[in-house]
Amino acid sequence: MTDRVSRRVCLILVVSVAIFLRWCVSLFSYSGQNKPPMFGDYEAQRHWMEITLNLPTKEWYFNTSNNDLQYWGLDYPPLTAYHSLICGYVARYINPEFVALKVSRGYESYEHKLFMRATVVVADLLVYIPALCCYFSDKSRGQINKFNKPSSQKARHDTYVAELFLALIYPGIILIDHGHFQYNGVSLGFMVAAVAALLQSKLLVAAMAFCLALNYKQMELYHSLPFFCYMLGVCLSTKKKLLALKKLLCIASVVIPTFILVWVPFLSNIDVILQVLRRLFPLYRGVFEDKVANVWCALNIVYKLRNVDHLIMAKICLVSTLLAVTPTCLDLLLHPEKNKFLLALINSSLAFFLFSFHVHEKSILLAAIPAILYFPIEPFPVFWFLLVSNFSMLPLILKDNVLIPFVALTIFYFMSVIVIVDIEFGCDGMRLKSDSGPVVSKSNVNQKSQTKVKLKKQLSNEKWLSYAFMASIIGCVVLTVCSIFIKPPQKYPDLFPLIVSVYSCAHFLLFFLYFMYRQISPDTHVCLKCD
Repeated sequence: MTDRVSRRVCLILVVSVAIFLRWCVSLFSYSGQNKPPMFGDYEAQRHWMEITLNLPTKEWYFNTSNNDLQYWGLDYPPLTAYHSLICGYVARYINPEFVALKVSRGYESYEHKLFMRATVVVADLLVYIPALCCYFSDKSRGQINKFNKPSSQKARHDTYVAELFLALIYPGIILIDHGHFQYNGVSLGFMVAAVAALLQSKLLVAAMAFCLALNYKQMELYHSLPFFCYMLGVCLSTKKKLLALKKLLCIASVVIPTFILVWVPFLSNIDVILQVLRRLFPLYRGVFEDKVANVWCALNIVYKLRNVDHLIMAKICLVSTLLAVTPTCLDLLLHPEKNKFLLALINSSLAFFLFSFHVHEKSILLAAIPAILYFPIEPFPVFWFLLVSNFSMLPLILKDNVLIPFVALTIFYFMSVIVIVDIEFGCDGMRLKSDSGPVVSKSNVNQKSQTKVKLKKQLSNEKWLSYAFMASIIGCVVLTVCSIFIKPPQKYPDLFPLIVSVYSCAHFLLFFLYFMYRQISPDTHVCLKCD
């Protein structure tokens, strides 16, 4: 009973710290604060509450006298609209001025800010945080035979708490959802829940959870191919054909009704469906938004891709993305293994972020969250990637005036990982996967001298990574300082945002190649936290 109480107390403390950090960030500025006429994402979310509450469903995605699509028209799937509707009811109950039709545009007050910030915290408490708790529990994490469980129950609990804590304090999603202002935790939370269910071989639950994620934000298409390929690969790898067909039909029997249930208010008319799809996939927009750390923004320096016809550019992006994501999908389809699935989520997300059409700088979160799930397996490269992913959003952070929480959270996260990995994983937590056998710990390496020699050789060969890591992080720090204190030349006002995006893009390309290699050619590897 004492251990059970201790476990609950630790879990409550970890979640409380995560909520405290989120609320501290929410006290600062948000996207578009005091910046008429369009304001920012904060106003977009408020406006969707106004529209969904006051207008009939059939008008939500159409341009009407009461719904000007040029003013933050709804462009997310129906589940986001339903969420906005629920928030709208609560807002009207608190103060009808929050969501009064037309006259509430640009509404800003201290009470409204508290309400809006609270809705994001509640969303995290209902979806994102429980999903991470489920994923880092022994039931899910134990399914991946790459991270040795400690021998004692207390040690298992301590490791679970440490992993969960580091996942919850990742600065990127806190700064975007609770600083900039969005609800990424809802779609990403459903995605994490789907991964947790999949690792426990609950394919039907995973299918339903991911359908909810995709119907909340269409950017979950970044993760759709790994889910599709893994589930199809599991069905195809079943020796009994009738059983394989049964599995496939069961998955379809969950996916199709889930989509129908979410979309049923819009299925009465084909014109309505097409209009919703046009809003979800706006090909009339540019190839990227602002200075994004992807390939197209980097190439735009040499050749102005913004001037290329939107439809032509969209086709180029489509072909490039498919070529980039094909190796990881084929590998997962032919070898549907759970550790490969986690890597495929990272690789697919990076492929979409680097090469797809109309990418936001915030979209790097779609690669960062799967990387967080992979952290217990390879802490060093994931830690490095997460730091760079957070840094890549610096121009947006400066634009939203949330520099102080950005610096504070980044330092806190950096120090937390260094301290916790030393304490919880330590040198005895270093793992080695041999070419022909299972994962073994350092304490067992002495049993095979050949493996020991190989381990020592790898450690000596990979010392250069620590220097590369330090150089990379120093570069991030230098660019951050320059962006804050140095005024760019008048001729190049976006000089530093552009340098940040290109610098981050170079990192992401290297990480993409590394994680692709880790998936397709799993080699002997060491978690490089220990010297």
